[in-house]
Amino acid sequence: MLSKVKSCSLYGINGYLVDVEVDLSEGLPGFDLVGLPDSSVREAKDRVRAAIKNSQLLFPVKRITINLAPADTKKEGSAFDLPIAVGIVSCNLSISPEKLEKTMIVGELSLDGSVKPVNGILPMVYSAYKNGLEQCIVPFENAEEGAIVEGIKVIGVHNLMEALEYLLGTKSIPETTVNIQTLMQQSSNSKLDFSDVKGQAHVKRALEISAAGSHNLLMIGPPGSGKTMMAKRLPTILPDLTFEESIEITKIYSVSGLLPDKKSLITNRPFRSPHHTVSTSALVGGGRIPRPGEVSLSHYGVLFLDELPEFNKNVLEVLRQPLEDREVTISRVNATLTYPASFMLVCSMNPCPCGYYGDEEKCHCQSETIKKYLAKISGPLLDRLDIHVEVSPVKYKDLNTKEKSESSASIKKRVLKAQKIQQERYKNENIYFNAQLGAAQIEKYCILRKEERELLRTAFEKLNLSARAYHRILKVARTIADLDEKENIELQHLSEAIQYRSLDRKYWA
Repeated sequence: MLSKVKSCSLYGINGYLVDVEVDLSEGLPGFDLVGLPDSSVREAKDRVRAAIKNSQLLFPVKRITINLAPADTKKEGSAFDLPIAVGIVSCNLSISPEKLEKTMIVGELSLDGSVKPVNGILPMVYSAYKNGLEQCIVPFENAEEGAIVEGIKVIGVHNLMEALEYLLGTKSIPETTVNIQTLMQQSSNSKLDFSDVKGQAHVKRALEISAAGSHNLLMIGPPGSGKTMMAKRLPTILPDLTFEESIEITKIYSVSGLLPDKKSLITNRPFRSPHHTVSTSALVGGGRIPRPGEVSLSHYGVLFLDELPEFNKNVLEVLRQPLEDREVTISRVNATLTYPASFMLVCSMNPCPCGYYGDEEKCHCQSETIKKYLAKISGPLLDRLDIHVEVSPVKYKDLNTKEKSESSASIKKRVLKAQKIQQERYKNENIYFNAQLGAAQIEKYCILRKEERELLRTAFEKLNLSARAYHRILKVARTIADLDEKENIELQHLSEAIQYRSLDRKYWA
């Protein structure tokens, strides 16, 4: 007797269909599982046997052979438990093969037959939809996540018996539905707002420019000056996520098993802040079967690296490729995967090891010690940070005032207006923000008059800038001009952009 059940596995953040082929034949009782299963899939044999028996069903005393096709692709995870059990039981039940042909089944089984949630349901259901299947049977806890995909029925089941009764037609289970508009309107009631920040007007201005043009940013200042506080508020002035962006972020979190409880769709821009002891694999992704790292978990959001020089230098260097390509490719013996990594990098650091550079009473750091401390950040990585801004200690009069600073909502309006100008300008360029401009596009869209060119030449020579830093200044100046709603870059825009190369000007030279 032969039966075939459709299931799904993951490759990166995408799903691909797997045929679970079950053959029951006469001979010595046995249970063979083939098709490149990993240890978690091989262990399914014991879970499936116990789940079938504890569901008051007869486990066949025959030679059982199960093939996971395509057989040349490594399979991992516990999502094959339910389709394997359905395949074995369906050999003795009158489940329509046509129904199984149009149904994808995934789920992990407990020994008592209950179905437990698995990671990656969203990309799996989307893969089933793209391959023309009509319905998906998934764990009940995953049903809302899968129901985000329109055009395919998603049935949530609590146990093996419920799945079998539904397939036999003896039990009716309503399909799970979600209201996409309601989900998109839901966002965590963040209490973070720029109105909480006292003083630091020039830093908030730099963050506004960073948000408007999607520029990477570095804040340099002493401890307690509010660097982390302001970085955490950056997502509040970024545009709201579109549905397509939410889907892409949710796929990454779903595959990683980091989707928040009772939340089927990520509707807020991610803000990730890994500790400085983070490893290379944790930052960019890795493992035997590569998994997304912090750069991918920050996709369409903000990656914040606090105390930048404390990070391992080798770890920081791996950020170069994702910052340029907005994706990260991880190669291992078992697989080569590419994950999206379009994020804004925001960093903070002290100007010297003690943090109080410039204060003669507090700072006693030698110039060689400061140079060694700053040298932990390589020049090539520094060049990729468009904006360097110095953060001064907050003055008492700023802290003691009852006046509220400008709110995030007010700043966000200007950011949205500037981004709208950019999207209109680059509609035929396949880019969205000034930070994405290439060398040829900079020449086309960052035109300077004679006066501006002379200023930039002087800055280039005096600060000993690299070609990349030169282009960064032009990109930032273009964003400042967009915030002022000016068609061309003017002298004041360029002057302000040059001021945002603090390490070139003061420390690094």
